[in-house]
Amino acid sequence: MQKNKTLKALLAVSAVAAMFSAVGVQAQTSATSSTSQTGTSSTGMNNTAGKTVRDGTVDNTNSSGMENRAAQKGGTGASGMAGHSGSASGMSGQSGSAATAPTMGASSSMGASGAGQAAAGSGAKLSASDEKAVKDMAMADMAEVETGKLALSKSQNSEVKAFAQQMVDDHGQALSKVQALAQARGVTLPTELDAKHKAMAAKLEKLSGDAFDKAYMAGAGVKDHKDTKAKLTSDAKKIKDADVKALADQHMPVVEQHLKSAQQMNMAKSGTAAGK
Repeated sequence: MQKNKTLKALLAVSAVAAMFSAVGVQAQTSATSSTSQTGTSSTGMNNTAGKTVRDGTVDNTNSSGMENRAAQKGGTGASGMAGHSGSASGMSGQSGSAATAPTMGASSSMGASGAGQAAAGSGAKLSASDEKAVKDMAMADMAEVETGKLALSKSQNSEVKAFAQQMVDDHGQALSKVQALAQARGVTLPTELDAKHKAMAAKLEKLSGDAFDKAYMAGAGVKDHKDTKAKLTSDAKKIKDADVKALADQHMPVVEQHLKSAQQMNMAKSGTAAGK
């Protein structure tokens, strides 16, 4: 009897243990299943998030999707607005250009027109009287430069040499201006002295000393400057071109000053010669 009771007790304990063991296994299985499901769900969400980013599909429950959508909006919206803003700036720039274009255009047109008129004026053919005046000035300048150089090489008088140097300098500069005008207006200037000045130069070549100084001052100094002044005065009455007139006006005071100096020197030399 005692053994039977002990056996029954052991069987009961085993049954209870088996029941607890089954409950533990079931609980563990449930937990594992729950964990698996949770992991699957989490993985699915992650996959969904990943898919959202890759496909560009907007998912308001997905932060990546929201960022993607914001980026997309920034690309199409912000850039678009920036583009429109740029267009607006372009329109503003165009508007500014349009506002200033007429003024600039008018200025350029006026400048071009003025330049064209100036070019046309400077290139216009001179009248016969104007051309004669230019050639007369050129010949007078050439003669004074040539005889002045001759005096510098032959005279021994310091005053005569100083006068000759002034003739070379002043008439040399004046001749350069005449040549520039002639080139601009198509006037062909003489390249050598005329017969009258050639004869004077030939005469001076044969003289020396005081005789040379007297002949030079009387001829190139006084007579030539008188003749030049008379031609300038006569030509000025017929000159029509403004540039030619301006050139003649520049010549006149120089010629008058040279004539005055030559007359004073010539009178002084004549007095000295008479005293001898």
